[in-house]
Amino acid sequence: MRGVLRRLTWGLADQAVTSMVSFVVGIVVARSMGAVEFGAFSLAWVTYGVVVNISRGLATDPLAVRFSGVPRPLWRTAVASSTGMAITVGLAAGAVCVVAGLALGGRPGAAFVALGFVLPALTLQDSWRFAFFSSGQGGKAFVSDITWAIALVPLLYVASHRPSVTLFVLAWGAGSAIAAVVSGLQAGILPRLFSTRRWFTQHRDLSVRYLVENLTLSGAYQFRMYGLGAFAGIAAVGSVRGAEMLLGPFFIVLSGVGLVAVPEAARVLRRSVSGLRTFCLLLGGVQAAAALLWGMALIVALPHDWGHRLLGDVWTSASVLLLPATLSVMNASFYTGAAAGLRALGVAQRSLRAQLWASAAYLVGGVSGGALGGAEGSAWGAAAATFFGAIVWWIYLRAGIRERQQAGATPSLPEFGPEPEHLPEMRST
Repeated sequence: MRGVLRRLTWGLADQAVTSMVSFVVGIVVARSMGAVEFGAFSLAWVTYGVVVNISRGLATDPLAVRFSGVPRPLWRTAVASSTGMAITVGLAAGAVCVVAGLALGGRPGAAFVALGFVLPALTLQDSWRFAFFSSGQGGKAFVSDITWAIALVPLLYVASHRPSVTLFVLAWGAGSAIAAVVSGLQAGILPRLFSTRRWFTQHRDLSVRYLVENLTLSGAYQFRMYGLGAFAGIAAVGSVRGAEMLLGPFFIVLSGVGLVAVPEAARVLRRSVSGLRTFCLLLGGVQAAAALLWGMALIVALPHDWGHRLLGDVWTSASVLLLPATLSVMNASFYTGAAAGLRALGVAQRSLRAQLWASAAYLVGGVSGGALGGAEGSAWGAAAATFFGAIVWWIYLRAGIRERQQAGATPSLPEFGPEPEHLPEMRST
């Protein structure tokens, strides 16, 4: 239990820094530019979310499932390949973003071009965080994100003097590049780009399904924003993003727990299959309660003047979305707990089906609500969809646990063939 609490504390501390970075960047951009420019920046932001979820599905999700708590030489070999995969994803997605941005033009196009140049650094920095948490080294992930936060201070200061979407995106990415270098120095591991194909081949059974699962998750969010922009205008996208930013401090809890959820669920599963259900229920319930408390505090206690100082002109339209946004996060808390259990079980097929159902509901609810009622309709449609998604995830988790209990099997250590030069080190261990 002491080990769990220590790792969870590092997860919360690390995510506090990451959420602070996201919150501060969003606040600076919102205050420096109007709703339209902030909407363009938000489109680049959600696109980054799609790309980083692709990277996690192919690189860090298999790492967390199969290499949490394994001997250190095996972990080092796996991390070198997984971080190489993360860079490869960033390079490929970055090229697509540059081409799309040049074709699109305008402020959104400029944001996408800038995003394309910084995506490799963003995906690499994210992969280091998950690599450290998979081995219980949360303190190193914390140092990496503190570095990012410190680097952003002068970068955002320079960008805010001549505010533009391009400069803000480049500043955000440059900070992550500095943090990625610091992470590599801490780990003493050099990413291996040429191991990408080998990593994918050995973990294809998990990575393909996790890739589709993560794509449907982030893709549903992204297309909801695109659909909202098409039906209600770019300013409506900025309003929804503004409401989400006000819930940002709570995401410290949600995402911080998420960093350690799968590795801890895997450790619980190795001790007891029946204990996994209790672990996941506690995980989701505590997060949902925290979401409710924070959301109610914003709705009841946040003065109008403070909100306007935080978000500028975006505050007026964002404030009416706080209640449905809070309900969405509460519902999502329950199915993130179930998702951690399914990933620990390694039943990628079940988690993929659950995610497909939940993402389809989210996309339909968010876009149809936006078409009927603008930003507010989209927020309530998303809240209803996440409630449905929570039910679906728990149905599949129960089925996965029952299947494991009937099989009576426990997971073994992963088999990841190291490169030849690593074999002596592993034999000596």
